Amino acid sequence: MTSLSGDQGECHVLVLQGGGALGSYQAGVVEAMQEGGVAPDWVAGISIGAINAAIIAGNPPERRIERLRLFWEQVSSGFQLSPWWPGEQARSLLNEVSANFGATFGVAGFFRPRLPPPYLYPPGALEALSYYDTQSLRETLLRLVDFDHINRRATRLSVGAVNVRTGNFTYFDNFREAIGPEHIMASGALPPGFPPIEIDGEHYWDGGLVSNTPLQHVLDEERCKDLMIFQVDLFSARGPMPRTLLEAAEREKDIRYSSRTRLNTDDQVAIHKAKTAFRRLADKLPPELRQDPDVAYLLELSHENTVSILQLIYRRKNYEGNAKDYEFSRQTMLEHWSAGRSDVRRSFRHRDWLERCRPEQGVAVFDLTRDARD
Repeated sequence: MTSLSGDQGECHVLVLQGGGALGSYQAGVVEAMQEGGVAPDWVAGISIGAINAAIIAGNPPERRIERLRLFWEQVSSGFQLSPWWPGEQARSLLNEVSANFGATFGVAGFFRPRLPPPYLYPPGALEALSYYDTQSLRETLLRLVDFDHINRRATRLSVGAVNVRTGNFTYFDNFREAIGPEHIMASGALPPGFPPIEIDGEHYWDGGLVSNTPLQHVLDEERCKDLMIFQVDLFSARGPMPRTLLEAAEREKDIRYSSRTRLNTDDQVAIHKAKTAFRRLADKLPPELRQDPDVAYLLELSHENTVSILQLIYRRKNYEGNAKDYEFSRQTMLEHWSAGRSDVRRSFRHRDWLERCRPEQGVAVFDLTRDARD
């Protein structure tokens, strides 16, 4: 096996899940990756992951952290109180107050309550389809993201959305089309909170309605180059048995929006085995059959690439509840950011990461912070 601790010419891909207010964890991940000298060649995101992805791909490396920080400081500027007494019960109460504050008054630079409310608009009007107006998000994106830089394709950008009319999942990709603020807004247009976004005569909702993690899209799109994927998840598939209705609602949300990494990686192992079997079969063919166009085509498709995935999963705090994805307080934002930064630093110094090798089965998954205590 070949050591991969150095630069082996892999394509570095950053995969960002949707998760609303939890998205500052992803910003902390990006900051620590940059500290470690790792810059993504490709960023794929859904919902809040698409917003973070646009800020990353829409700025040169030296400005990314500054712009991410400006975004997260703006959206967390509405509620900056701290608990008046220690303990998780006080913090849990404060988080609920913060979440209700944002739901009532909106989030600066992101969304605000629709006035008049949607039920006062006639059926068929776009204003009748959502509780909030997201025009302020468009203004924020235009201020913090250089879309000309995105469309110069220095970094590949893919963001997922769902066609409201057909129900089909769509990825907007700067390697195929010009990307503007509406593509990013479409990826985060979660109904019924946010309105659908019109692009080329079609309307789109949040990609998380179909798939909250763009991992499968990356695996489907690139089957030639070796991939080093940094998969940043905001909802964990693992969790305790709930004890109350509120805990049941939170657990349901975690399961619904968590990644299906094992399913995706099992598919990659099966594809790797099929490619290997065909190459062995092709070696046994007589020369005249090896020149057959069908054989040549399959040989080209059976080129073997490898996939290494570093999973970085936000693990909830005991005081966080079902409102954790729309609780935008400044203190919580800073905690999420710090957690992302710490998880990357811990992973990068882990022995398994430092000594990783080219995967024998075509894919390897590293989750190096699951049992962390520091």
